[in-house]
Amino acid sequence: MKITVVGCGRWGSLITWYLAEKKNFEVTLYGREGSATMQRFIREGRNDLLTLPGSVVLSTDPSCVSDAEVIVISINSQGLAAFMESIRPFKLTNKIFVLCMKGLEVGSGRRLSEVVRSATDASNRIAVWLGPGHVQEFYAGIPNCMVIDSEHDDVKKMLVDSFSSDLIRFYYGDDLIGNEIGAAAKNVIGIAAGMLDGFGLSTLKGALMSRGCREIARLIVKMGGSELSAYGLCHLGDYEATVFSKFSHNRAFGEKLVKGESFDKLAEGYYTVQAIVDLGKRYGVDLPICRCVYEIVHEGIDARLAFSGLFERSIKTEFYT
Repeated sequence: MKITVVGCGRWGSLITWYLAEKKNFEVTLYGREGSATMQRFIREGRNDLLTLPGSVVLSTDPSCVSDAEVIVISINSQGLAAFMESIRPFKLTNKIFVLCMKGLEVGSGRRLSEVVRSATDASNRIAVWLGPGHVQEFYAGIPNCMVIDSEHDDVKKMLVDSFSSDLIRFYYGDDLIGNEIGAAAKNVIGIAAGMLDGFGLSTLKGALMSRGCREIARLIVKMGGSELSAYGLCHLGDYEATVFSKFSHNRAFGEKLVKGESFDKLAEGYYTVQAIVDLGKRYGVDLPICRCVYEIVHEGIDARLAFSGLFERSIKTEFYT
């Protein structure tokens, strides 16, 4: 199987390493010519986290996607539409796109599979690869479980069966809407968790996880998915890696924000929370935690005041809908 991985960041490089080293696929890693990370891979074959197998082909020519049977994309979610537009001239057909990012398009609220579907030939099929795990842990040989979902049963079966190993146990997803929304929203919960860490309130993370799952489950149901997805690998199953881990960018962003410190790495939840709050309004869903994070991050409301507001809300039954 010929695979092109788009995106040379920490997750894209890990996927490249995994598919080439653990699964022995023919893998090309594509990165922009102006990317310092890509230039280092070209010079040294490594970054600060891992060394790529010598079999990996490195390319700065986007036309390399034309030769691939499977195109795995791991880039900033807000850059996905522009990337899809950039490869439109190649007239790709009969490809499988596998999206490994966790986010929503700001402004439209579109799921990432919808972004790709609107910009590619109908013969191309789309899957998502989601779930917990960090580069540092996978590269060190620490196993985890993940999920692959698609509207096409044959595609997800082929991908799960082909990509599974003793390092990653994959499951077949059966709710594309729920998996995409759940995966995107867990980054927002990660930011909230970091804020709790920054305030010395880490003991509240248990309540945050429980209530976070409930509000995301409500949104998933209103959007046509299954509430069970909020308790699956895409969301609750990814909480340890996002809510607790020292490697979580979203958690670190939230902690540094309330401490008044700068953070220069990508935290997808920063963008996702805008889209999530908009979707909540569109579908009439109560999203108190997401709205709290949005008000702090994008409206500059005092974080302690905003969190206090969560405790002052009217009392409800635990599993209200």
